[in-house]
Amino acid sequence: MQSALSSPSSSSSLSAAHDARGVAWRVAIAGMVALSVAMGIGRFAFTPILPMMLHDGSLSLAQGSWLATGNYLGYFLGALACMAVRGDAARLIRIGLIATVLLTAGMGVLQGQPAWLGLRFAAGMASALVFVFTAGWCLHKLTELGHAALGGIIFCGPGLGIAIPGLAASGMVALGWHATSAWIAFGVLSAMLTAAVWSTIRPEPHAHAAAPAAAIGGVPPLDAATTAVTLAYGLAGFGYIITATFLPVIARKVLPAGSIWPDLFWPMFGAGVALGAFLSTRISLARDNRSLLATAYAMQAIAVAVSIVWPTVAGLALSSTLLGLPFTAITLFAMREARRLWPHAAPRLMGLMTAAYGIGQIAGPPLANRLFAATGGFSASLAVAAVSLVVGVAIFIAVKRASPLSPVRA
Repeated sequence: MQSALSSPSSSSSLSAAHDARGVAWRVAIAGMVALSVAMGIGRFAFTPILPMMLHDGSLSLAQGSWLATGNYLGYFLGALACMAVRGDAARLIRIGLIATVLLTAGMGVLQGQPAWLGLRFAAGMASALVFVFTAGWCLHKLTELGHAALGGIIFCGPGLGIAIPGLAASGMVALGWHATSAWIAFGVLSAMLTAAVWSTIRPEPHAHAAAPAAAIGGVPPLDAATTAVTLAYGLAGFGYIITATFLPVIARKVLPAGSIWPDLFWPMFGAGVALGAFLSTRISLARDNRSLLATAYAMQAIAVAVSIVWPTVAGLALSSTLLGLPFTAITLFAMREARRLWPHAAPRLMGLMTAAYGIGQIAGPPLANRLFAATGGFSASLAVAAVSLVVGVAIFIAVKRASPLSPVRA
């Protein structure tokens, strides 16, 4: 009799748990799609479209480098601005997604360097807005629903957003599309994806304004360990960005004319990013973040070096995959280390580290352009990038030896 009486309650609990899991999956997938739009398309669709723009004669490689730098500068300033923004996170995500749609399509509608530079700069700011607030909003919602482990799904978004448009761009090249049509098509794709998650990313009717990150917690001293980790994180931004910006162009320089492979390496990079994001969630929180970061940097250094010494289809495929696998994992481990170093003011250190990463990204394309003009190829700039990543490995090893591991605060 007791069992019979408890049965409805048990069924109700199971139903509630099932409903919560369903909502959690919708939140995680919405976050993944939002990052696919803002990061994969808003930031990185430029990479597979750049060869099309060069072929159309609408810009030179030097001008393309400045457009890339403008986007990275926008992302850098947008990340800093997020530290002071107040407002409902879901509403801010929606604003950023709408901006990404309009700015992406605008690249196909407007013509000329001044307009494009402004659009790429604004797209960088929008992508930072979406990235910061999507991560915060989704992780908070998933924790409330009791499914925080699904957070790793969100960070598959940038990789999928790189891989799918990359494959689409390959098809566009095969069909002889012009870059203007590609930009408009990606704007339409962004609009469709945004519409698909619009109802899930819903502002709260009576949400409290989010406190600016810069106002949270006191500021601990910027000691040697914190400074070193911040500098090393900046080297990661510099170490990957040259390859990530010019990968299809680099492939066209070293492979035979007419090869179909140059347009496929970028999707390989994106697939590696998505897979690496998923695998990183399986790594125990008890592991030393500095060891994980050193390993991830070493993997990317090898990836960049492979593209120099083995400029074949197999070499570039291996390089693309190895570069992508630790891409999101580096951000995850670095932000986790920021929480360990400054547990009561983590947002401030996260902002400082993101700024350093942004500076590294900004420096990459102009350096690549200058060295390309001097040498006629990308090997010199890729070598500098690989060395910077090796320096990052050395920094993390040195910091780990100098500072014993403290208990990880999850």
